[in-house]
Amino acid sequence: MATQTPDGYIGNYSEASQLEQWDIWGRKYCMLGLLAYYDLTQDAKSLTAARRLADHLIQQLKEKNVLLVRKGNHRGMATSSVLEPITLLYTRTKEPKYLQFAEEIVRQWESADGPQLIARAGVPVSERFPKPQNWFGWEQGQKAYEMMSCYEGLLELYRVTGKASYREAVEKTWQNIHDTEINLAGSGSAVECWFGGKKYQTMAIHHYQETCVTATWIKLNQQLLRLTGEAKYADAIEQTYYNALLGSMKPDGSDWAKYTPLMGQRLEGSEQCGMGLNCCVASGPRGLFTLPSTVVMQSQQGVQLNFFVPGSYTFKSPKGQVVTVKCQTRYPVSGDIHWKIEIPQAEDFAVDVRIPEWADSYQLLVKSQEVSGKKGTYKRLKQSWKSGDEITLNLYLQGKVIQMGIEPQQVAIVRGPILLARDARLPGPVIDATLSPMMDKTGTLKLDLVKENTDGIWMQFQGSFMPESYKEGPGNPVSVILCDYASAGNTNDARSRFRVWLPQLLNPQKL
Repeated sequence: MATQTPDGYIGNYSEASQLEQWDIWGRKYCMLGLLAYYDLTQDAKSLTAARRLADHLIQQLKEKNVLLVRKGNHRGMATSSVLEPITLLYTRTKEPKYLQFAEEIVRQWESADGPQLIARAGVPVSERFPKPQNWFGWEQGQKAYEMMSCYEGLLELYRVTGKASYREAVEKTWQNIHDTEINLAGSGSAVECWFGGKKYQTMAIHHYQETCVTATWIKLNQQLLRLTGEAKYADAIEQTYYNALLGSMKPDGSDWAKYTPLMGQRLEGSEQCGMGLNCCVASGPRGLFTLPSTVVMQSQQGVQLNFFVPGSYTFKSPKGQVVTVKCQTRYPVSGDIHWKIEIPQAEDFAVDVRIPEWADSYQLLVKSQEVSGKKGTYKRLKQSWKSGDEITLNLYLQGKVIQMGIEPQQVAIVRGPILLARDARLPGPVIDATLSPMMDKTGTLKLDLVKENTDGIWMQFQGSFMPESYKEGPGNPVSVILCDYASAGNTNDARSRFRVWLPQLLNPQKL
């Protein structure tokens, strides 16, 4: 706030260069920070600073008679993502001019010069505009981070206006991203843009899986989870959080990779703008610290248990009582999750427990009584709760083999929400050896936990694989150690070359 100029500007662009490149993008984050601080502290000065910053932008655009979507990069998505703080500012001040400006942003989206985020919501995100000559210029309409930031703002505006087309546009786009872009680690993008990458994930991909994209995918899913309460958004968050996001972070949290491939090396990103860091070093922690606030969420009917994280969580019951839910678990190392309820007086309300989509086998116990549920949904437990009541969810974690591609297919191994990988630090055949998992008829690979929190690696599992063999008879299986994807490559140097997808032999008999 001390840097705010008399006209309300906060930023690092000269007056002659304002509105260009990333100037408005930077103002967006200043506003988001000021509003978040206001929400935490109710400090009126921070709200005033946010208002002055917004007022200056509105006045500046009016005086220069320019369209917001013609400024900055990526068909105006970078600049017009300011929709989110503008809408949040309206909800906190109720000043009509901010709602009017928010609606004007959406109107400009749908103009010939805009990204048409509503009109093209049914078009795959990688195909909405022609491939640009200047990859990072204005004409690039597939930029992943900026697109999702705009949709975050559109959901905030939907909450205010109730306009169904806003929500529908986000839900359609989410489905397309999920179906065509998101890989087994829970993220995607190459050179920071959507490219239909889900089908290419077995390949070595240039500048794959930007951490800014990973964090923003989590945030978009959290917006949708808060709005709808649907389990598919929690499933997506869990997949991304435990794999792509944690995989981009150094084990001690001191730094973040800019790109996190599924094979090769995980390396620190180069600095930007002479700052000694890059955008992903800022975005990674934003994704990391969003999880605690959504592990347990209050609902009108009671409470929703989204994620399986040890801790103590409080919420208000429908009658206004302060209820505490305590969770004990070693998840995702173990699949056993135990909740205990503490409440001043017995009360009827709903407890919704998420059954993950990947959970083929599980047991849910309520007050020691088994109840049935359906994977990929929330099981609603509506009854009278008193202090000491317990809920237990036992998720049976086993190795599942995922096959992808035409013959010869490549395979990857997942265990519950955790994607596994080979790492050059671990014992066994060379990292690029052809190894076929010894799975049963259900596609299950027996995995034994052999080490935990050792040598900078979170989890290590042992499984049986058949190595490449040119003998006439069958070869002998070998034991192979796999680790969680988040730990693979986390030395950020050549010592820990890793790979998720394992090559398989071509067998002409199966062609």
